[in-house]
Amino acid sequence: MPDTRETMSAPVSERALVDELRSSLQGEVIDRGHPGYDAARAVWNGLIDRRPAVIARCAGTADVVEAVRAAREHRPVVSIRGGGHQVAGSAVCDDGLVIDLSPMKGVHVDPAARTARAQAGVTWGEFDRETQLHGLAAPGGEISATGIAGLTLGGGFGFLMRTFGLSCDNVRSLTVVTADGRVRTAGPEEEPELYWAARGGGRGIGVVTSFEFGLHPLGPEVTAVLALHPYERAEEVLRAWRDAAAVAPETVTPELLLWSVPPDPAIPPDLHRANCVMVGAVHGGPPGAGAAEALAPQRELGPPLLDLSGTMPYVALQSANTWRFPDGERYFMKSHFMDELGDEAIKTLLNCYSRRPTPESLIVVRTLGGAVARVGPDESAFAHRSAHFNVSIDAGWQDPATDDTAIGWARSSWDAMKPFSSGGTYVNFAGLGEDAGELRGAVFGSHEERLARTRAAYDPEGLFRSAAQRP
Repeated sequence: MPDTRETMSAPVSERALVDELRSSLQGEVIDRGHPGYDAARAVWNGLIDRRPAVIARCAGTADVVEAVRAAREHRPVVSIRGGGHQVAGSAVCDDGLVIDLSPMKGVHVDPAARTARAQAGVTWGEFDRETQLHGLAAPGGEISATGIAGLTLGGGFGFLMRTFGLSCDNVRSLTVVTADGRVRTAGPEEEPELYWAARGGGRGIGVVTSFEFGLHPLGPEVTAVLALHPYERAEEVLRAWRDAAAVAPETVTPELLLWSVPPDPAIPPDLHRANCVMVGAVHGGPPGAGAAEALAPQRELGPPLLDLSGTMPYVALQSANTWRFPDGERYFMKSHFMDELGDEAIKTLLNCYSRRPTPESLIVVRTLGGAVARVGPDESAFAHRSAHFNVSIDAGWQDPATDDTAIGWARSSWDAMKPFSSGGTYVNFAGLGEDAGELRGAVFGSHEERLARTRAAYDPEGLFRSAAQRP
């Protein structure tokens, strides 16, 4: 299995580090001999199989401060785990210290101020459950098991991004434990450079322990399109979808998937596992005639195999695809930002899909613009405001014997689409550790040098350097 092995940055006694953490943390400290070690080191992506020296499962910010202090003294390689869903597996390191925030699950919603403060171990499903009690939402991930922390720090694509922006665009402030052990609040007025870097800069700036999000009135019901088209019409549907996406209002975020019909009991069995083109879109406003009118072009792309469009609870929409990406299976994802989706790019995309190695593998085309593009190019570390599309090549499989074939397909497909790219790559879909060097400029663009300066200012001794270098 492809992986990037890391070792502690200086000789260190694992026992001394473990003992110090156990004496200072309120949360659980898990070493190699602990009966829960294998479960604690596992993440969503079963391709990742790393063996840290110790996992510090922090009960709160005070535990994070103690973990950072111990790391500063003993100098292990450090990784930081939030929800544990991030594709590249950067949450876990070999032979080092994992600062694990997954037990930190607090969510406080202020409906009057339309804000929510959520700790870094919260998933989007947990976040949505609390905010939807008040008919409020922040744009989050498309899989409810995704953690809020990793997604937001990398930017944050979702079904509502053209209406309300990326997840990181909705962050009002963050609580960050920096390498010196200080607890800092980062916002537009306080620690503005740290605030800038945390919104799209990925990782390596410190340990973010909580996020304050601005919320928008939405739900509990939303209107959405999900139309499955026969694969025989794939090129025709892609072209029509591209043209419809170009004129979509900002209340609509169109998305297209080349995938298989899911084996859902609600779908006729004779369609299960058949190749298809899925067209999806969510209206970022109240249900009704206006929503139906705004979404109509996404439904009028020719006769579908199946049309599952309608009005549904927002929390059901957000969790609808989670079962198709089960915990522990193997995943590899790599993406391109694109300014346009021309006819040759469409033909190349379909050729790539025709070679996919497993039924779980797919290609996703997402649309940006709208609220994403209205944020100034230098207002946050997210570097791809002007792109119109993101194309993600997503390999999924179960058998370890298929590793090379599945990853090879994703890499070769990514290479095939490179001539059509604007030169950018989304940090949350950027391959594995060995891809980091090749893609660093593509991920952060013109912001790379500023990010490096900011990280150096807050971490001059490089405590989080290994985290900053991962995708």
